[in-house]
Amino acid sequence: MPEPYIRTATPADEEALAHLDRATWSTLHAVTPRPEPPYPPFFDERHPAQDFLVAELAGRLVGYVRLARMIPLPAHAHVLTIQGFVVAEEARGLGLGRALIRAAVAEARARGARRLTLRVLGHNTPARKLYETEGFAVEGVLPGEFFLDGAYVDDVCMGRLL
Repeated sequence: MPEPYIRTATPADEEALAHLDRATWSTLHAVTPRPEPPYPPFFDERHPAQDFLVAELAGRLVGYVRLARMIPLPAHAHVLTIQGFVVAEEARGLGLGRALIRAAVAEARARGARRLTLRVLGHNTPARKLYETEGFAVEGVLPGEFFLDGAYVDDVCMGRLL
């Protein structure tokens, strides 16, 4: 099995990432409605290519993680947030998700962050377990924050020091 290659996204990745995002959409991790045509651009002013780390396997994009600044204040400049994390169905179970999270931690450190945070749906057990094994801890729970597929789902806030 070839090793995954993780790098910063470029504008040329837009179509592949948009397709990956639509192909992996699920209420296990998404709170927005299922994407329908016409599709908006994947990259935009709030989601520039340089905020994404992408994973390639055998020359094909099979995952991404997005790092963002959630609060644009100098007092919060030391915190980055994972806001978007996807691994293609056919690439799951190969350690790609773990490699992306570790790359996000390294990138956050390189950008001068001291904390990395994320939000995950309470019913997304595989993602929660991955985050916990990578040093993230639950820092808060918003009970029943979302109504998905006929059920109320918790929004779990996690974070870790860098």
